[in-house]
Amino acid sequence: MAELLTFENFANLGVLIFLQAVLGFDNLLYISIESQRAPADKQRSVRLWGIIIAVVLRIVLLFAMIRLIDAMKEPFYVFNITGILEGGVNFSTIVFIIGGIFIMYTAVKEISHMLSIEHLEHDPEAKSGKSAAQVVLLIVMMNLVFSFDSILSALAITDVFPVLAIAILSSGVAMLALADGVTEFLKKNRMYEVLGLFILLIVGVVLLGEAGPAAAHAMHDDSLQIRVFGYELLPMSKTTFYFSVLVLVLVEIVQSGYQRKLAEERKHEQM
Repeated sequence: MAELLTFENFANLGVLIFLQAVLGFDNLLYISIESQRAPADKQRSVRLWGIIIAVVLRIVLLFAMIRLIDAMKEPFYVFNITGILEGGVNFSTIVFIIGGIFIMYTAVKEISHMLSIEHLEHDPEAKSGKSAAQVVLLIVMMNLVFSFDSILSALAITDVFPVLAIAILSSGVAMLALADGVTEFLKKNRMYEVLGLFILLIVGVVLLGEAGPAAAHAMHDDSLQIRVFGYELLPMSKTTFYFSVLVLVLVEIVQSGYQRKLAEERKHEQM
Protein backbone atom coordinates (compact mmCIF):
# COMPACT_ATOMS: atom_id res chain seq x y z
CA MET A 1 0.00 0.00 0.00
CA ALA A 2 2.82 2.38 0.92
CA GLU A 3 4.40 2.01 -2.52
CA LEU A 4 1.25 3.51 -4.06
CA LEU A 5 1.60 6.74 -2.05
CA THR A 6 4.24 8.27 -4.29
CA PHE A 7 4.49 11.70 -5.88
CA GLU A 8 4.46 10.10 -9.34
CA ASN A 9 1.18 8.25 -8.66
CA PHE A 10 -0.48 11.38 -7.22
CA ALA A 11 0.68 13.41 -10.22
CA ASN A 12 -0.60 10.72 -12.61
CA LEU A 13 -3.91 10.62 -10.74
CA GLY A 14 -4.34 14.39 -11.15
CA VAL A 15 -3.62 14.18 -14.87
CA LEU A 16 -5.97 11.21 -15.29
CA ILE A 17 -8.87 12.88 -13.46
CA PHE A 18 -8.49 15.93 -15.71
CA LEU A 19 -8.24 13.67 -18.79
CA GLN A 20 -11.35 11.70 -17.79
CA ALA A 21 -13.27 14.95 -17.26
CA VAL A 22 -12.31 16.30 -20.69
CA LEU A 23 -12.90 13.04 -22.56
CA GLY A 24 -16.11 12.39 -20.63
CA PHE A 25 -17.93 15.48 -21.93
CA ASP A 26 -19.16 13.79 -25.12
CA ASN A 27 -20.16 10.74 -23.07
CA LEU A 28 -22.24 12.88 -20.70
CA LEU A 29 -23.83 14.64 -23.66
CA TYR A 30 -24.87 11.30 -25.17
CA ILE A 31 -26.32 10.11 -21.85
CA SER A 32 -28.34 13.31 -21.41
CA ILE A 33 -29.81 13.14 -24.91
CA GLU A 34 -30.43 9.38 -25.00
CA SER A 35 -32.09 9.31 -21.55
CA GLN A 36 -34.86 11.55 -22.92
CA ARG A 37 -35.99 8.65 -25.11
CA ALA A 38 -37.12 6.77 -21.97
CA PRO A 39 -40.53 7.31 -20.26
CA ALA A 40 -40.53 10.68 -18.48
CA ASP A 41 -40.99 9.25 -14.98
CA LYS A 42 -38.01 6.90 -15.38
CA GLN A 43 -35.47 9.19 -17.06
CA ARG A 44 -33.61 10.09 -13.87
CA SER A 45 -33.28 6.46 -12.74
CA VAL A 46 -32.20 5.51 -16.28
CA ARG A 47 -29.34 8.02 -16.10
CA LEU A 48 -28.43 6.89 -12.57
CA TRP A 49 -28.30 3.16 -13.28
CA GLY A 50 -26.88 3.61 -16.76
CA ILE A 51 -23.91 5.53 -15.39
CA ILE A 52 -23.38 3.24 -12.35
CA ILE A 53 -23.44 0.03 -14.43
CA ALA A 54 -21.27 1.61 -17.11
CA VAL A 55 -18.63 2.77 -14.59
CA VAL A 56 -18.48 -0.70 -12.99
CA LEU A 57 -18.11 -2.30 -16.41
CA ARG A 58 -15.50 0.31 -17.36
CA ILE A 59 -13.36 -0.77 -14.40
CA VAL A 60 -13.82 -4.41 -15.41
CA LEU A 61 -12.82 -3.48 -18.97
CA LEU A 62 -9.79 -1.60 -17.63
CA PHE A 63 -8.69 -4.66 -15.62
CA ALA A 64 -9.15 -6.90 -18.66
CA MET A 65 -7.29 -4.51 -20.96
CA ILE A 66 -4.29 -4.30 -18.61
CA ARG A 67 -4.10 -8.11 -18.72
CA LEU A 68 -4.93 -8.61 -22.39
CA ILE A 69 -3.53 -5.52 -24.12
CA ASP A 70 -0.72 -7.49 -25.74
CA ALA A 71 -3.14 -10.14 -27.03
CA MET A 72 -5.49 -7.54 -28.54
CA LYS A 73 -2.86 -5.50 -30.38
CA GLU A 74 -2.16 -8.12 -33.04
CA PRO A 75 -3.98 -7.29 -36.33
CA PHE A 76 -6.83 -9.66 -37.19
CA TYR A 77 -6.38 -8.89 -40.85
CA VAL A 78 -4.10 -6.73 -43.01
CA PHE A 79 -5.59 -5.17 -46.15
CA ASN A 80 -3.21 -4.91 -49.07
CA ILE A 81 -5.31 -3.58 -51.97
CA THR A 82 -2.72 -1.16 -53.32
CA GLY A 83 -4.06 2.33 -53.92
CA ILE A 84 -7.52 1.47 -52.55
CA LEU A 85 -7.36 0.02 -49.04
CA GLU A 86 -4.25 -0.77 -47.03
CA GLY A 87 -3.48 -1.27 -43.35
CA GLY A 88 -4.11 -3.51 -40.40
CA VAL A 89 -7.30 -4.10 -38.42
CA ASN A 90 -7.17 -5.08 -34.75
CA PHE A 91 -9.63 -5.08 -31.85
CA SER A 92 -9.24 -1.33 -31.26
CA THR A 93 -9.93 -0.61 -34.94
CA ILE A 94 -13.21 -2.54 -34.86
CA VAL A 95 -14.39 -0.85 -31.65
CA PHE A 96 -13.67 2.63 -33.01
CA ILE A 97 -15.35 1.94 -36.37
CA ILE A 98 -18.50 0.38 -34.88
CA GLY A 99 -18.73 3.08 -32.21
CA GLY A 100 -18.20 5.91 -34.70
CA ILE A 101 -20.80 4.61 -37.15
CA PHE A 102 -23.36 4.00 -34.39
CA ILE A 103 -22.93 7.47 -32.88
CA MET A 104 -23.20 9.14 -36.32
CA TYR A 105 -26.32 7.07 -37.08
CA THR A 106 -27.88 8.09 -33.74
CA ALA A 107 -27.16 11.79 -34.33
CA VAL A 108 -28.47 11.79 -37.93
CA LYS A 109 -31.58 9.82 -36.93
CA GLU A 110 -32.45 12.24 -34.11
CA ILE A 111 -31.82 15.30 -36.30
CA SER A 112 -34.05 13.82 -39.03
CA HIS A 113 -36.72 13.10 -36.42
CA MET A 114 -36.65 16.71 -35.22
CA LEU A 115 -37.11 17.96 -38.78
CA SER A 116 -40.02 15.59 -39.46
CA ILE A 117 -42.29 16.48 -36.50
CA GLU A 118 -44.60 19.49 -36.69
CA HIS A 119 -44.93 20.33 -33.00
CA LEU A 120 -42.21 19.44 -30.49
CA GLU A 121 -44.58 19.57 -27.54
CA HIS A 122 -46.86 16.99 -29.19
CA ASP A 123 -44.10 14.67 -30.36
CA PRO A 124 -45.55 11.14 -29.85
CA GLU A 125 -42.14 9.51 -29.89
CA ALA A 126 -40.95 11.73 -27.06
CA LYS A 127 -43.78 10.40 -24.89
CA SER A 128 -43.60 6.72 -25.81
CA GLY A 129 -39.96 6.43 -26.83
CA LYS A 130 -37.96 3.39 -25.78
CA SER A 131 -38.31 1.33 -22.65
CA ALA A 132 -36.14 2.21 -19.67
CA ALA A 133 -34.22 -1.07 -20.02
CA GLN A 134 -33.45 -0.37 -23.69
CA VAL A 135 -32.11 3.10 -22.90
CA VAL A 136 -29.98 1.82 -19.98
CA LEU A 137 -28.53 -0.86 -22.27
CA LEU A 138 -27.71 1.72 -24.96
CA ILE A 139 -26.10 4.05 -22.39
CA VAL A 140 -23.98 1.21 -20.99
CA MET A 141 -22.90 0.03 -24.45
CA MET A 142 -21.98 3.49 -25.70
CA ASN A 143 -20.26 4.34 -22.40
CA LEU A 144 -17.98 1.37 -23.02
CA VAL A 145 -17.29 2.58 -26.56
CA PHE A 146 -16.49 6.09 -25.30
CA SER A 147 -14.39 4.67 -22.47
CA PHE A 148 -12.21 2.68 -24.86
CA ASP A 149 -10.57 5.90 -26.05
CA SER A 150 -10.09 7.28 -22.52
CA ILE A 151 -8.78 3.95 -21.20
CA LEU A 152 -6.21 3.68 -23.99
CA SER A 153 -5.13 7.26 -23.25
CA ALA A 154 -4.97 6.50 -19.52
CA LEU A 155 -2.84 3.40 -20.07
CA ALA A 156 -0.39 5.57 -21.95
CA ILE A 157 0.13 7.55 -18.71
CA THR A 158 0.31 4.73 -16.15
CA ASP A 159 -0.47 1.03 -15.74
CA VAL A 160 -1.04 1.18 -11.96
CA PHE A 161 -4.53 -0.27 -11.61
CA PRO A 162 -5.59 1.49 -8.33
CA VAL A 163 -4.65 4.90 -9.78
CA LEU A 164 -6.60 4.19 -12.98
CA ALA A 165 -9.59 2.83 -11.04
CA ILE A 166 -9.77 5.92 -8.78
CA ALA A 167 -9.70 8.21 -11.83
CA ILE A 168 -12.55 6.27 -13.47
CA LEU A 169 -14.63 6.29 -10.26
CA SER A 170 -14.08 10.06 -9.98
CA SER A 171 -15.34 10.58 -13.53
CA GLY A 172 -18.38 8.42 -12.72
CA VAL A 173 -19.22 10.51 -9.66
CA ALA A 174 -18.87 13.68 -11.76
CA MET A 175 -21.24 12.30 -14.41
CA LEU A 176 -23.80 11.37 -11.73
CA ALA A 177 -23.61 14.91 -10.33
CA LEU A 178 -23.90 16.67 -13.70
CA ALA A 179 -26.21 14.39 -15.73
CA ASP A 180 -29.50 15.79 -14.35
CA GLY A 181 -28.37 19.40 -14.77
CA VAL A 182 -27.27 18.87 -18.37
CA THR A 183 -30.52 17.06 -19.20
CA GLU A 184 -32.72 19.78 -17.64
CA PHE A 185 -30.79 22.45 -19.51
CA LEU A 186 -31.36 20.64 -22.82
CA LYS A 187 -35.08 20.26 -22.05
CA LYS A 188 -35.47 23.99 -21.39
CA ASN A 189 -33.32 24.98 -24.35
CA ARG A 190 -34.28 22.64 -27.18
CA MET A 191 -32.06 24.47 -29.68
CA TYR A 192 -29.02 23.30 -27.68
CA GLU A 193 -30.18 19.70 -28.10
CA VAL A 194 -29.70 20.20 -31.84
CA LEU A 195 -26.25 21.61 -31.09
CA GLY A 196 -25.51 18.56 -28.95
CA LEU A 197 -26.53 16.20 -31.75
CA PHE A 198 -24.17 17.92 -34.18
CA ILE A 199 -21.39 17.64 -31.60
CA LEU A 200 -22.16 13.91 -31.36
CA LEU A 201 -21.87 13.74 -35.14
CA ILE A 202 -18.36 15.19 -34.87
CA VAL A 203 -17.58 12.69 -32.08
CA GLY A 204 -18.50 9.87 -34.48
CA VAL A 205 -16.07 11.27 -37.05
CA VAL A 206 -13.38 11.51 -34.34
CA LEU A 207 -13.83 7.84 -33.43
CA LEU A 208 -13.62 6.78 -37.10
CA GLY A 209 -10.37 8.73 -37.36
CA GLU A 210 -9.00 6.96 -34.28
CA ALA A 211 -9.50 3.63 -36.09
CA GLY A 212 -6.86 4.54 -38.70
CA PRO A 213 -3.68 4.32 -36.62
CA ALA A 214 -4.97 1.91 -33.94
CA ALA A 215 -3.11 -1.17 -35.20
CA ALA A 216 -0.05 0.87 -36.24
CA HIS A 217 0.32 2.40 -32.77
CA ALA A 218 -0.19 -0.93 -31.03
CA MET A 219 2.47 -2.69 -33.10
CA HIS A 220 4.77 0.34 -33.63
CA ASP A 221 4.61 -0.40 -37.35
CA ASP A 222 3.66 2.46 -39.68
CA SER A 223 2.91 0.02 -42.51
CA LEU A 224 -0.24 -1.02 -40.58
CA GLN A 225 -1.64 2.54 -40.76
CA ILE A 226 -4.97 2.38 -42.63
CA ARG A 227 -4.86 4.15 -46.00
CA VAL A 228 -7.93 4.74 -48.15
CA PHE A 229 -7.22 5.55 -51.82
CA GLY A 230 -3.64 6.29 -50.82
CA TYR A 231 -4.55 8.74 -48.04
CA GLU A 232 -3.90 7.95 -44.37
CA LEU A 233 -6.95 7.79 -42.13
CA LEU A 234 -5.75 10.19 -39.43
CA PRO A 235 -7.45 11.02 -36.11
CA MET A 236 -8.67 14.53 -35.39
CA SER A 237 -6.57 16.12 -32.67
CA LYS A 238 -8.31 16.85 -29.36
CA THR A 239 -7.40 20.52 -29.83
CA THR A 240 -9.20 20.62 -33.18
CA PHE A 241 -12.20 18.75 -31.76
CA TYR A 242 -12.71 21.09 -28.82
CA PHE A 243 -12.06 24.15 -30.97
CA SER A 244 -14.81 22.92 -33.33
CA VAL A 245 -17.15 22.42 -30.38
CA LEU A 246 -16.32 25.89 -29.05
CA VAL A 247 -17.06 27.46 -32.44
CA LEU A 248 -20.42 25.62 -32.65
CA VAL A 249 -21.37 26.79 -29.15
CA LEU A 250 -20.36 30.41 -29.89
CA VAL A 251 -22.33 30.39 -33.16
CA GLU A 252 -25.40 29.10 -31.30
CA ILE A 253 -25.05 31.74 -28.56
CA VAL A 254 -24.62 34.59 -31.07
CA GLN A 255 -27.48 33.33 -33.22
CA SER A 256 -29.81 32.96 -30.21
CA GLY A 257 -28.98 36.49 -29.05
CA TYR A 258 -29.53 37.88 -32.54
CA GLN A 259 -32.89 36.12 -32.85
CA ARG A 260 -34.02 37.54 -29.49
CA LYS A 261 -32.97 41.02 -30.63
CA LEU A 262 -34.93 40.66 -33.89
CA ALA A 263 -37.98 39.40 -32.00
CA GLU A 264 -37.87 42.42 -29.64
CA GLU A 265 -37.53 44.84 -32.58
CA ARG A 266 -40.51 43.27 -34.36
CA LYS A 267 -42.53 43.43 -31.15
CA HIS A 268 -41.80 47.17 -30.79
CA GLU A 269 -42.69 47.77 -34.45
CA GLN A 270 -46.08 46.11 -33.98
CA MET A 271 -46.92 48.21 -30.90
